[in-house]
Amino acid sequence: MGFFSFTQEVAMDLGTANTLIIYNDKIVVDEPSVVALDKRTDKLIAFGEKARLMQGKENEGIRTVRPLRDGVIADFHAAELLIRSIIKMIPSKNLFFTPSLKMVVSIPSGSTEVEIRAVRDSAEHAGGREVYMIYEPMAAAIGIGIDVESPSGCMIVDIGGGSTEIAVISLGGIVSNKSIRIAGDDLTTDIIDYMSSMHNLKVGERTAETIKIKVGSALTDLEDPPEDYIVRGPNRMTALPMEVPVSYQEIAHCLEKSISKIEDAILSALEQTPPELYSDIVERGIYLAGGGALLRGLSKRLTDKLNIQFHIAEDPLKAVARGTGIALKNVERFGFLIR
Repeated sequence: MGFFSFTQEVAMDLGTANTLIIYNDKIVVDEPSVVALDKRTDKLIAFGEKARLMQGKENEGIRTVRPLRDGVIADFHAAELLIRSIIKMIPSKNLFFTPSLKMVVSIPSGSTEVEIRAVRDSAEHAGGREVYMIYEPMAAAIGIGIDVESPSGCMIVDIGGGSTEIAVISLGGIVSNKSIRIAGDDLTTDIIDYMSSMHNLKVGERTAETIKIKVGSALTDLEDPPEDYIVRGPNRMTALPMEVPVSYQEIAHCLEKSISKIEDAILSALEQTPPELYSDIVERGIYLAGGGALLRGLSKRLTDKLNIQFHIAEDPLKAVARGTGIALKNVERFGFLIR
């Protein structure tokens, strides 16, 4: 039957930072959402990890583009090239023709009609025949293993690269949601600004991302603190090389403002929650997904602040992708998918 199967079923988590594809229940592609284009012809030079390694190092003939900003498509042409290239990475048994694609793509819960159409058009131009969409917090809940169709409420906080999605889910639908454009990218920008103003050190996006991974923290007092990280770069004034040790306490101070905004958004979503569901959430706790869930001390900080237990999802980076894959197998049953 493999020889005659004309439809390939693909689930895609199209993220601001990374794009993941699930095919045959396995994550077959996990690449950064970056493309490198020829400046003159706009032709694709590289995508994914290869393009990410070019970021900040381009010559005059190359430009690197992140097609998604704040969780939504910012560059339609680049998004289409990224989706096409990533789909080509799926191992295919059919060598004689390109199969039509049945796709489920995850999108932010705060997407407008225009933004939803942009995702659909990009997917269709890349070969999608049947395109369904699922909101990211719903996909994260399914990926964590929550029964989203049950009458008891659950709350998901999905902190991605471009947006933080907060949703209360019950009976297969989103009861209240809050989508804010403060997420991993903003924390990276905070670090760039901090290094510039406090240490007179110029750092790029990739270095700031590394600082966030090595010594990023939401608390100034951690039980298991990471060692200071040595950052190398040019002095902003003299352009001479500098070496600066950075501690997790410093980074916790510099991320304070953005993390407070995420806290406020969670509180705001809780305020809109019906009392019956609120008691379910207090009982079950709130689930953290997305790359931001890995920030040291974040779950403890939120638990102490809101007096509700916060649980970090198992493998939070892949929760949305896993949920999108499960939705693909249940397209007929899940009425909450957007066609």
